[in-house]
Amino acid sequence: MRTIVTTEKGMLNGQYKKKLDELVSVCEKNLKSVDVDLITRAFRMSVEAHKHDLRASGEPYFHHPYEVAMVVAREIPLDDVSVAASLLHDVVEDTRFDLEDIRAEFGETIADIVDGATKISDIFRSHEVTQAENYRKLLLSMVNDIRVMLIKFADRLHNMRTLEYLPEEKQQRLARETLEIYAPFAHRFGLAKVKWELEDLSFKYLHRAEYEEIARQLKSRRREREHYIKKFLSPIEKRLKTEGFGYDVEGRPKHLHSIYLKMVKRNKPLDEIYDLFAVRFVLDTEENNDCFLVYGIISELYKPISERFKDYISLPKKNGYQSIHTTVVGPEGKLVEIQIRTRGMHEIAEKGVAAHWIYKENKSTLDKELQGWVNWVREIFEQKTDETPGELMESFKLNLYQDEIYVFTPKGDLKILPRNATPLDFAFEIHSNIGFHCIGAKVNGRIVPLNTLLRSGDQLEIITSKSQTPNADWEKFVVTHKAKSQIRKWIREEKRKTAERGMELWEKKLKKQKFRISDDDLTKFVHSMRIDNLQDFYIAVLEQRVDADAVIEQLIMRSKHPETAESRREKKRGRSLFTKFVNTARDIASGISILGTSDSFMHQYAKCCNPIPGDEIVGFVTIGEGIKIHRKDCRNVISLRLAESERMVDVEWPKSNGEDFLAAIHVSGKDRAGLLSDVTHAISSFQNTNIRSVNMDSKGPLFDGQIILFVKNTEHLMRIIDKIKKVDGIVEVERFLGT
Repeated sequence: MRTIVTTEKGMLNGQYKKKLDELVSVCEKNLKSVDVDLITRAFRMSVEAHKHDLRASGEPYFHHPYEVAMVVAREIPLDDVSVAASLLHDVVEDTRFDLEDIRAEFGETIADIVDGATKISDIFRSHEVTQAENYRKLLLSMVNDIRVMLIKFADRLHNMRTLEYLPEEKQQRLARETLEIYAPFAHRFGLAKVKWELEDLSFKYLHRAEYEEIARQLKSRRREREHYIKKFLSPIEKRLKTEGFGYDVEGRPKHLHSIYLKMVKRNKPLDEIYDLFAVRFVLDTEENNDCFLVYGIISELYKPISERFKDYISLPKKNGYQSIHTTVVGPEGKLVEIQIRTRGMHEIAEKGVAAHWIYKENKSTLDKELQGWVNWVREIFEQKTDETPGELMESFKLNLYQDEIYVFTPKGDLKILPRNATPLDFAFEIHSNIGFHCIGAKVNGRIVPLNTLLRSGDQLEIITSKSQTPNADWEKFVVTHKAKSQIRKWIREEKRKTAERGMELWEKKLKKQKFRISDDDLTKFVHSMRIDNLQDFYIAVLEQRVDADAVIEQLIMRSKHPETAESRREKKRGRSLFTKFVNTARDIASGISILGTSDSFMHQYAKCCNPIPGDEIVGFVTIGEGIKIHRKDCRNVISLRLAESERMVDVEWPKSNGEDFLAAIHVSGKDRAGLLSDVTHAISSFQNTNIRSVNMDSKGPLFDGQIILFVKNTEHLMRIIDKIKKVDGIVEVERFLGT
């Protein structure tokens, strides 16, 4: 690596002086004002900080922050502060300089931007619990200074342009998170060019064969397309010239990832993707009406496809985008997609948020057109909800990816919602309380179900009732983050209140029996009942799905009679009973088939999960022991799939032809006269279920035992378990999987 040399006066050597001059020249061309001294000082610190570092490509690391600064100056032109912060964006993370050094040299604003850019570096790498709150905080701080995120777009763009130097695994990871997070986020910022390039670069590394094939076909037909577009434009340009319009016209490039998605969605080859022919008219005017006049001229010359007309001028997108979109039938019956916009609209479409940037006393603010976008970010991330990190990421991606529709209140006020929104989404958009108490809706004067999909232009009236409350099914069909989070919040709060009432009832019963148990010991016992946590246990107590008195008696017995040699022998006897049951069940099934064949092969049953007929199973090829048969939900199988998926094989039990298979149930509870008779009657009365054997033991007021029976399938078994749970005195019923 060449050593960076400066003179005593701090002058850069020739190589870096040339780069600085080029950067300043680009800034002066694209920015309203340029503080050359600020950019020079940032340039020098970046050179000094990274002078001993190399990139994966082998070039000096300084080349990266320099190229990021060039992207910000040329492709997302904001201000000189952004350019300086771009030069410094990796200094705190990767070098001996810290944030205080930057603050002392460049002030609070640049230090805060660099700090924000540093924090975001790891946010998108993981969706783990530790990242979720940082993610929320970052996006909130970003609303205060959007330059943080714009610098990260430039950073990611240059990283994707140089992705070829990284290992394939890292290429895949970076490409995937770019496609899932950065590209749709760039769309929300209105950065169309950045979005398209990020998508195409991600596509290149995620689906290289498809990328290269589409690129090859487009290149081979380039002249044909150019000739057709020239023929198509000729009569339009004559009319526009006659009418006195000044304009630029360009063949709007179709991006490879967009073409690929359309081919997959429509299941059609490249030849049949109609909007490969696309042109854009950029008018030398700021009069919106001129766009409609040009649309009228084009519609006279070529037949428009009415359902393909979209007016984003009257109803702009949330990111400020405005344009007329239409599709017309061109020469030879080919369809051509057209966009018409003013020069100002084009500036916003290309540069997005950067085109909205204004200044007041050296403090950046947003103009009114972007306020809706800011509100969108705050709506997602400012709410303090109990959402899990997974739910937060789901909501975030959902909001990034969705297209928009435009609907109206009864008074005619416009509301912008994501595509596939429902009246319930609209109700929550108006106010959370309206959503909570919504019982119905009128769309265009007609009463419709709450899960009806809305369309642009619909007018809605929400019907409410004070007695109405949310239910869990609502979350399945709403699509806005606000609706989902509010429904989840309400359900969790109701569950918490129910659990509190159940806990009060439980503690009263404990007090009555003069018995105490720690939360840790109770949690262990609850887990043995196959209940996930204490909250679910308390709810089950309140709803009488668990007999609290019987549980307390069982706990008292355990406290008086801890495990003894006799109890260990009982467990051993239980294990032998289970072994006998499993062997019998497998004998009846008589074998395993692999890959749909009936050929015999060496196999063993995994002891970690003890599969029996009726379970969904999978095989794992071992060395020397044939194929180990596991249940599909076995924890070991999940890890084996990740580590050695190529050794997994599909296996299945032989077809039963409607025959029954053996299953075992473990039951325990409070003993009483006639209990066994009630349990066996509950089993045999359900679809004439046959019982093979019953093994029950009583210990004082409690009993414990196993029942082996014949069932048709696992659903049959679960319904029997549900019936047994309803028998008075039963505390625990579960499928017997061994001890």
